[in-house]
Amino acid sequence: MANLVEQPVVMAGGAWEDYGLIDSGHGRKLERYGRFRFIRPEGQALWAPRSDHWQADGEFVPASDEDGGGRWQLGAHVPEDGWPLAWQDGVRFTAQCTPFRHLGFFPDMAPVWEWMGERLAGRDDAETMNLFGYTGVGSLALSRFGKVTHVDASKKSVAQARENAALSGMENRPIRWLVDDAAKFAAREVRRGNRYDGIILDPPKFGRGPKGETWRLEDALPGLIADCRKLLDGDSRFLFLTVYAVRMSSLAIGAMLAEHFADLPGRIEHGDLAMREEPIGRDQDDRTDARLLPTAIFARWSR
Repeated sequence: MANLVEQPVVMAGGAWEDYGLIDSGHGRKLERYGRFRFIRPEGQALWAPRSDHWQADGEFVPASDEDGGGRWQLGAHVPEDGWPLAWQDGVRFTAQCTPFRHLGFFPDMAPVWEWMGERLAGRDDAETMNLFGYTGVGSLALSRFGKVTHVDASKKSVAQARENAALSGMENRPIRWLVDDAAKFAAREVRRGNRYDGIILDPPKFGRGPKGETWRLEDALPGLIADCRKLLDGDSRFLFLTVYAVRMSSLAIGAMLAEHFADLPGRIEHGDLAMREEPIGRDQDDRTDARLLPTAIFARWSR
């Protein structure tokens, strides 16, 4: 029986060559994406910034209502069609200022990609699935361990994922790029009797499928997790669930996983994803002033 670990875990991501959280505070954050710096809203940055003067190449200014709208104010030198960035293992992708305040990937997922790689270490025959796969950086990270099924309802996101694969020189990797409703696809996979060694899913709070299907996280997530459980077995390695922008505890989604994974061995953990600010000053190894900025909650099963 999978054991639920009640003590929460913090998965903290740090800076790498092409990304870093420079500073945060007063409801905003300053980040670097390659050679550019951007300011974005961040409701969880409840403290004061470390620096009084932020210099940036662009800023996302939120709308005055609570609908999540807003617009970018960008310098003329920021490329409209994006610019290339790299992560480890040869994974490359295009960063771009999107209308949804994102920049084409989620840097706080980097420790998740590393964690999945540790679960699959030594494998080249694994079969994994990335539901709500967005622009495919996680799928590219998984592809060195075997076959990957990438599912997203957005044609634009899947097209960008294919372009990122080509940018990385990974267009011939065994990745299925599918434009589909994630929940419906998972249910069909159950009926087909398929199985996976690992599943990662990053569902939105609200969304629509390619045929106008409505997704509401609180209503649809338990059924999707039940189907994902049926696609895993005692030889599988992991399931990783991230949840953004909801009034929900990580313990709640951990308990939900515990209910559905009660018949499998392993452990269930839950907690926060976070990004660590880059150190300031001369000593880049001194983290005494490098705060953690929480970004999402997660729950994971592994064995």
